[in-house]
Amino acid sequence: MTTPPTIPPQTRADRARAALLYHFVRLQLPAVRLPDETFHPHLERSFRLFLPKNPAPVGWAAFLEGLYAVDWAVCVGCLEGQNAAWELLFNARTGRSDCLLVDALRARAVRLYPRDEERQETAVTEFWGSLIAPEAEAALPVLARYDGHRPLAPWLIRVFQNLHLSKLRQHHGVGALPDDDLAVPMDPAPTAADPVGRWHEAFVQAARDWLAGIDDDERLLLGLRWRYRLSQREAAKLFGLNEGTLTRRTDKLRDKALDQIGGRLVADGWSGDDLEGFVLTELGALLTDDPRLSADNLGRILAARGKRLPG
Repeated sequence: MTTPPTIPPQTRADRARAALLYHFVRLQLPAVRLPDETFHPHLERSFRLFLPKNPAPVGWAAFLEGLYAVDWAVCVGCLEGQNAAWELLFNARTGRSDCLLVDALRARAVRLYPRDEERQETAVTEFWGSLIAPEAEAALPVLARYDGHRPLAPWLIRVFQNLHLSKLRQHHGVGALPDDDLAVPMDPAPTAADPVGRWHEAFVQAARDWLAGIDDDERLLLGLRWRYRLSQREAAKLFGLNEGTLTRRTDKLRDKALDQIGGRLVADGWSGDDLEGFVLTELGALLTDDPRLSADNLGRILAARGKRLPG
């Protein structure tokens, strides 16, 4: 059993900052009632979650300064069973379209489970229930994994996506994400050279440039094997190839992605470990969302071959 990290003691300045935070939250969220005896234990619990994600020792001042206080308080209110906090979470807005959190989760489910409306709805319903009721006996509820250092709604969408990508990979014989990865950003941990974790944005730009440069055959291969989870045999049949040839094409495409995207990140100054793992993990999430791999586009490519998507 893993020993929880030891948090450093608070200085007088830390205690004063925590007290200011407490009163700020009360002013911002008057309907969410967090008494002092509830507020401070949750603050310490969140700090313990935050500590292992940093390569260098972190003190209370840095933790409190980076805290998304209102989002964190909504999360704590939900964990404490307060209806006002749940209402705020349900009404949280996300993204440029300013849609509700639950609608953003449904949109993500549509991308993960195309043309399977029942699975889409079940995925969202089960996730909403897992926010305070863990899926496994030894696991933490999703909200209990939030450390307050990312906006809450986008973080929940990322957790939802990672959770279902992990399940899909397990189902199709690919190694699942470790449990810890379900609740932490997929970006590399911040370092002294990269304090805000800019690599996700650099990756997205490099990956989009790579996707723009591949041909329809390669997009179709990505879409059939990733978006639609076709087996090697099913995809080979649609391509009119034997499985060995398709495997070689898949490996070649994977190597091209690693070479081009990874090369861009190295040129931008990447010096972290496991570049390949980072690229492949992030690429999976991006392929799930990219409109070039939508059902319409893949259907168009197949129609030109006199074939159609399996349904």
